[in-house]
Amino acid sequence: MKNFKPNALPLLIGSLPMTDHIEALALVFDHTPDVPLWVQLPLYKEEGMITMFLPGLPGFAGGSGKNLLDTSRPGFDNEMVSFFEDYLALSDSGEDLNSSRFALCGSRGKGFFEFLRQVDKKGRSFVALKGQVTGPITFGTAVKDEHNKDIFYHDQLRDAAIKKLAMNAKWQAKEFSKRGAIPIIFIDEPALAGFGTSAYITISKADVTLGIEEISREIHGEKGLAGVHVCANTEWDMLLGSDIDIISFDAFSYFDKFILYPELIKSFLNQGKILAWGIVPTAKPEFVAGQNTPGLIQLLHDQMDELSRKTGIDKKTVISQAFITPSCGTGSLDLESAKKVLKMTKEVSEAFRKP
Repeated sequence: MKNFKPNALPLLIGSLPMTDHIEALALVFDHTPDVPLWVQLPLYKEEGMITMFLPGLPGFAGGSGKNLLDTSRPGFDNEMVSFFEDYLALSDSGEDLNSSRFALCGSRGKGFFEFLRQVDKKGRSFVALKGQVTGPITFGTAVKDEHNKDIFYHDQLRDAAIKKLAMNAKWQAKEFSKRGAIPIIFIDEPALAGFGTSAYITISKADVTLGIEEISREIHGEKGLAGVHVCANTEWDMLLGSDIDIISFDAFSYFDKFILYPELIKSFLNQGKILAWGIVPTAKPEFVAGQNTPGLIQLLHDQMDELSRKTGIDKKTVISQAFITPSCGTGSLDLESAKKVLKMTKEVSEAFRKP
């Protein structure tokens, strides 16, 4: 996988503001035909980035309307034992995970399974197929126990949550590999934008990298590429120094913060790793409305020139190890704004891939 070069192909981040998966995927295949992804439609609460991955975890009863794992309910200890028995039985066995607690199912998996149907229906090869799981920090600080305490601070629940996310990433990667494509699985970590603030003061860099790398190991085990997406600023050194293959960042709003780590970026790219440049803004409809493709093309050229100057890596190499992406998912936008984001992403990519 170290030899994989995206060469400025367009790539999307997981969500769209739609209610029909087939229509959403039509947009995906139209705008990112080489590396399409399965889409989460957050207008359905079951497809929220936290709720999708709760079923199968010890203490999850469902139906409460809350992201809750209840350690006080009868049988919780047995649930915990059963979870880890399942994990140990499946983690190294090579068995199909489709019927396990680690796969998406029901309404939570609708987008994923429709994606597989569409991929199979098209009957052609793809450069890669992209999926996503919620990152361990974001998930662990959003899910609570019965005392309203983040499960990230409950050792057993944190361990179970990370293993659930890791095995789900493994399952996705395995399904993509069956279709002859390179699996790309992003670990979505919006909570890392708050890393280092008082809200996360007891979470260390080691906590972050250990959790992310446990997930990335399962992706690598399926010959896949592991990416981390952060939709704002963070302490990039902990990601640039980790074993992940792709860093997805908001180049439109936070390039000036990202470029503060030139030596680490140089080392990252010298290992053949990839930057996903989120050059098309998605934060607000007015941000989208104020942009045009030529302006974004020039902005990205300026940013890549600066990165090249500060790292000594020639611009052709930077482009060869780049994806062109929106800054984040478009699920919170109106549909017309989302469509404009996809259109500009495709057009910027085309400009950088011209001979």
